[in-house]
Amino acid sequence: MRGVWLGLALSTLICGGRGEAAELAAHSAVYKLSLESSKGDIEVASGTMTYEMIDACEGWAVHQHLSMLLSNHDGQDVKMMSDYNTFEAKDGLSMRFRMHQVTDGEAPDDVAGDAKLERLGGKGSVTYTLPEPATKALPPGTMFPTLHTATILDAAQQKKKFLTLPVFDGTSADGGQTSSVVMTGWDKAPALTKLAPLAAVPSGRVRIAFFDKPNAGTSEAQQPDYEVAMRYWANGVADQMSMDFGDFVVSAQIEKLTLGKPGC
Repeated sequence: MRGVWLGLALSTLICGGRGEAAELAAHSAVYKLSLESSKGDIEVASGTMTYEMIDACEGWAVHQHLSMLLSNHDGQDVKMMSDYNTFEAKDGLSMRFRMHQVTDGEAPDDVAGDAKLERLGGKGSVTYTLPEPATKALPPGTMFPTLHTATILDAAQQKKKFLTLPVFDGTSADGGQTSSVVMTGWDKAPALTKLAPLAAVPSGRVRIAFFDKPNAGTSEAQQPDYEVAMRYWANGVADQMSMDFGDFVVSAQIEKLTLGKPGC
């Protein structure tokens, strides 16, 4: 399983310098995880996910922690834990990343390094320090998570329905991915929510499928590596998520939300 990347659903827009599409907020959130559906032998899923995004002046500092327990029909339990940390420059041209994931019975999965773009819309490269030293090219148009999310939200508010975007998130040593995005139901009228910070904020539905890039000489994969659907709010918060891992789908429901102070 590729490293779980949930920061996408919660990232915020680059502020300043290149034009802003929306007023989005630094914030921290706590989510409750549960099993939504299963096609295989997973019978129960439970756990928590915490997410924090800090305006660090020159960039966005993100920390996400996930702890999840999976149980199958035979009563066997598997615990999965991941820590995902990034620092993304606000000009959208560079990112530091580190992911540490541990699954019971398996060796830890560690990925770390730096990624840079020549310019927005241009090509770039990623230099890994973990799991082993390596450098890989990033194709023109590659976006890091914050700009990727900003582009999706901007398109949704313009009533666009579909996007295909290259993205690099730093959760795998395999380099970048292609994302296919469907946006529906964006409405300026606030949706019903118990969360006061979201009470006057427009929202809509977004579903994103991630495809690993094919090897040379092969065709594009037809089945996504991972999918996530969420209700997105215009300030960059997602309060409901469905994370599709193929054989099972996990629901993440927000339980606590704290908005950060504007500015760094």
